[in-house]
Amino acid sequence: MTRIICLRKIAIAALGAGFVAVTSFASIAEADDVPSQIAFTNGHFEPATFSVAAGTPIKLKVMNQGNSAIEFESFELNRERVVQPGQTITVNLGKLDPGQYHFFDDFHHEVPQGTITVH
Repeated sequence: MTRIICLRKIAIAALGAGFVAVTSFASIAEADDVPSQIAFTNGHFEPATFSVAAGTPIKLKVMNQGNSAIEFESFELNRERVVQPGQTITVNLGKLDPGQYHFFDDFHHEVPQGTITVH
């Protein structure tokens, strides 16, 4: 009888560990939906819009493929970074609350803005 109780405890512990592993994998998979890099080329961001799950940490690489400096800026994200031609920067955004966050090139106001949608 004691052996059956021990086996039940082991089985419950194994199920719990499996649940933790599955939920951890789901969080990693959600983070993979975020583009690892956006590029500024030919006067626009590529991709200009993307979605991410709320609470997913975001490290966004911004690559300037143009011939002049750009300024990646977002009022909602409180970020402002200059990117020289040919340079790639990393913008740490952390975990965002649900909503829409706009970004743009502050040096070229004619360029369409981009949007991060957090759901």
